[in-house]
Amino acid sequence: MGVQLLTRRGCHLCEQALAALNQLGIAPEIIDVEGDAQLLQAYDLRLPVVLRDGLVVAEGRIDLSRLRQIEPSL
Repeated sequence: MGVQLLTRRGCHLCEQALAALNQLGIAPEIIDVEGDAQLLQAYDLRLPVVLRDGLVVAEGRIDLSRLRQIEPSL
């Protein structure tokens, strides 16, 4: 499954999370929750959300320092 980034168009926090992941050399699968009613309901107010193998490892304000704390699990 790998690393996934749950996002939506126009989300600046999502863009920051993607940039931080990319700085760590991680190219996540990007999933726009607007296209999936179940994901939208589950994660709407929690975006962005980073999943690894289907499990939430980070959400909300995600920056490089936060990802470095959890990077061994990524």
